[in-house]
Amino acid sequence: MPERWRQLGVLSLAELLALSLWFSASAVLPALQQEWNLGAAGSAGLVIAVQLGFIAGTLASALGNLPDVWSPRSLMAGSAMLGAAANAALALWVDSLAPALALRVVTGAAMAGAYPPAMKIMATWFREGRGVAIGILVGALTIGSATPWLIRGLAIGILVGALTVGSATPWLIGGITTLPWRHTLLAASGLAVLAAIVVVLLVREGPNRFPSARFDPRMALAVFRARGPRLACFGYFGHMWELYAMWAWIGLFLFASAEAAGASGYAGMPPSTATFAVIASGALGCWLGGVASDRWGRTAATIAAMAASGVCAATIGLTFAGRPALTLALALVWGITVVADSAQFSTAITELSPPAYVGTALTMQTCVGFAITNVSIWLLLPVVNAVGWRWAFATLAIGPALGVVAMARLRAAPESLKLAGGRR
Repeated sequence: MPERWRQLGVLSLAELLALSLWFSASAVLPALQQEWNLGAAGSAGLVIAVQLGFIAGTLASALGNLPDVWSPRSLMAGSAMLGAAANAALALWVDSLAPALALRVVTGAAMAGAYPPAMKIMATWFREGRGVAIGILVGALTIGSATPWLIRGLAIGILVGALTVGSATPWLIGGITTLPWRHTLLAASGLAVLAAIVVVLLVREGPNRFPSARFDPRMALAVFRARGPRLACFGYFGHMWELYAMWAWIGLFLFASAEAAGASGYAGMPPSTATFAVIASGALGCWLGGVASDRWGRTAATIAAMAASGVCAATIGLTFAGRPALTLALALVWGITVVADSAQFSTAITELSPPAYVGTALTMQTCVGFAITNVSIWLLLPVVNAVGWRWAFATLAIGPALGVVAMARLRAAPESLKLAGGRR
């Protein structure tokens, strides 16, 4: 096997394991709502706290040019360990909302060092086929983000002691039960520790390294000065308005829809496992998006994906309390299309930005994108309270609609000839 494909495999594995921390609190939110008497504000706060931490971490990283000045491998491994520690502390010692919010902020900040540097490392291995490679990497991230729902939804046994040193031994046992929420968080922390071990032992940078950079905080904003990177960022921002709000609340939607329909689940799966399937299906979308992007162009692939996901956002509420099979089918299509374009915005930034500051540009793009997610995540539950689940998700379609406009403008600009070897 060529070394670059082996590196793609181990780096994707590390991302999958590390990003299991992201939605670990969301996956156990029903239990926390009951145990801590959380309302809509507290529930949204637990989700947004991670986003806020990620924004703070990416902003500090971008201003300090950390992904370009420091070793991205060391940054990834250290960040995964920090996130694992914060998440485990929540599981072991926290019994109320305030300290939980603080620890989720720390977890989010740690994720800022685990995600953008991985994309930079991957770009050093792939010049040709970069869209597919980063697509596979983001697909692994997608599965990792969905993993807590799988941990929560399956009947599993976990050797927590082994998890603390980076190995987990889950196995299916008889019957359908629910893992206690503290053990779910500990399982996610164990996976993140294993991610750090994988990075230290197996991941290394490729032969196409970017030039060394000097510290220059002005480069954090350079991504917005040139028209090409700026339009790619605007497309990404529209995409992000939809993506994380969908990921954050699709689980509650599926729970509520099944309950309203008088159903126990979806195609024999409890709602939590169905949520894992919906979010994890995005890995297929990431791969398909990468193939389409390398073959037909970055702007063509992102426009198609955003158009499809926007339609799903606008219509999935119409299936609420209806036939579970129909709800699940449309949710799976949405899960595939909502993230199919995600990696391609990042790939475009690696092709349009100054080579010495690719890591900084990626980090700044991500920072602003995640700041936008806070707004859509926070607003959705009040919208649900006002108009119900039938219409709430339709508000997310605004993002991809604006993203399509931005990418169409990039397609018409001469800078787009730098994308995918001239395939716009």
